[in-house]
Amino acid sequence: MRVTSPAFVSGEMIPAKYTCDGKDVNPELVFDDVPGDTQSIAVLVDDPSSPSGNWLHWSVWNISPSTRVIRENNVPQGAREGETDFSEVGYGGPCPGVGEHEYRFIAYALDCMLDVSHGAPRNVIEEAMEGHVIAQGVLEGRYQRQKIRAMQHATA
Repeated sequence: MRVTSPAFVSGEMIPAKYTCDGKDVNPELVFDDVPGDTQSIAVLVDDPSSPSGNWLHWSVWNISPSTRVIRENNVPQGAREGETDFSEVGYGGPCPGVGEHEYRFIAYALDCMLDVSHGAPRNVIEEAMEGHVIAQGVLEGRYQRQKIRAMQHATA
């Protein structure tokens, strides 16, 4: 399974539009090579480089297996979103305090629908997915706060 975005190339910088410095909306995500026996797709967006642990920025699950695109600033019909580590439900874009961080947009092909309520925290979602992942794909991006970066250059 592969996940890509027209907004940025894997391993490259995430445009500010999709962060707390911009509109803070999810970028468009495209799924390819989804296994035929997939019953649902789940997406988790996290920051494993966060000093406070692997920070969750977005979780969305029970996406139809026929979905090939999640549009920008959109949640697929019928899908559910969970609580982020910002203590809010929905997408919370990259917003690192210091330095450049790495972000992962991980798509999971699952052999079931998840019986998890809207607004659930990460641990409940991951526990429900356990043993049901058929395939996964990762889109990686990087981001450093623009205002902080500008201040660092001004004082350097």
